[in-house]
Amino acid sequence: MVDTPPAVRLEDLAPLPYQQALAAHLQAHEADAWRWAASAEAREEHATAVRTELLRSSYRLDAGAHPELHANASLAAQRLGVTAPLTLYQAPAGSGSAMNAAIYVVPGEAHIVLSGPLLERLQGLELQAVIGHELAHYLLWERDGGKHHVVDRLLHATSGDPRADASHLQAARRHALYTEAFADRGGCVACGGALEPAVSALIKIETGLAQVNVASYLAQAEEICADPAMQTRGVSHPEVFVRARALRLWTERQPDADEWLAAALEGPLDLATLDMLGQQRVSALTRGAIAQLLQRPFLQSEPLLAHARRFFPDFVPPPSAMPPPEAVPAGLHGYLASVLVDFVAADPELDDVTLAAALGLADALGCAEPFEQRVVKDLRFPKRSLTRVKREAEALLDKAATQRPQAAAA
Repeated sequence: MVDTPPAVRLEDLAPLPYQQALAAHLQAHEADAWRWAASAEAREEHATAVRTELLRSSYRLDAGAHPELHANASLAAQRLGVTAPLTLYQAPAGSGSAMNAAIYVVPGEAHIVLSGPLLERLQGLELQAVIGHELAHYLLWERDGGKHHVVDRLLHATSGDPRADASHLQAARRHALYTEAFADRGGCVACGGALEPAVSALIKIETGLAQVNVASYLAQAEEICADPAMQTRGVSHPEVFVRARALRLWTERQPDADEWLAAALEGPLDLATLDMLGQQRVSALTRGAIAQLLQRPFLQSEPLLAHARRFFPDFVPPPSAMPPPEAVPAGLHGYLASVLVDFVAADPELDDVTLAAALGLADALGCAEPFEQRVVKDLRFPKRSLTRVKREAEALLDKAATQRPQAAAA
């Protein structure tokens, strides 16, 4: 007999690791912008903009005229612990016929606007999931002193600035994707922790169909996600198959649910798609690679240490041997190969010793091929000589360890 995991509940709903890390980074490294986004002035500007949006043409769905809808909304809010007044609206047909829902938040209030034939196609638990999804946005923005709402406002303002750095734009995109994943989990909690209506609502909104088979779609999602290189192409929302599988893993309480979601939303670390957190990781990997290269005392020459401090002014070589490094993502191979080539050229007096050490390190990092190509091309190093150094690398390093004096690590 297979044990069924308990249904997910409000206490299982927490901001995802990326959301927590990004909030901490912005608060620590973008202090001025954070203070502005968290200020009363910024909050009032945001509230004014929201109120202006709510003045647009829409039909208010009063409880007296739509009791079943409000009963479902009340259940969703109760399960999520949301006590703020909730107002529901139907957007006009002129705004588009596609089904959708959006939440507008002003201090202490939540306003949800439904679009298209959503009330005709979704029933009961599905409505609870959709309303819960929107209320989960409110829940996220209200928790932890409102810091996640500050992040949202800050990134929204940044993404609209033509001067914004590419890393900020990537962070805004990923934060939006993670926020939708969090809200999907909230929608699942709002319909009693049931996976089927939460996924059914997603499929119906995406396709416009009145009837769908959730089990069949989950199997389809598994087929798509079987590709280990699969990652979302979404800009603000992940594809429904990603969201469906992510919800299945979470409701089944799979231990790798967050890890799989991170891989699907972020993909491997790559210089071409770095966000602010990715820049931190690349900086740490670069520092680690330099430390690995210069851990041998005879490689701690003044030129090599000076070159290391062009990357990190506070660089100090490790006091003892380091454990072997792990391979780095393929998207960093070319970059780290270039870093190592620069070190090979930084101190000609070491002859082939630096190259011998760099060859071993490049192999351990997984970037041996681009490194060797750059040595030949950029340093005009003969291929025959490179083959010789590779063959004699261990002997060259052993000889240097016994013959060369230890450099002073200033």
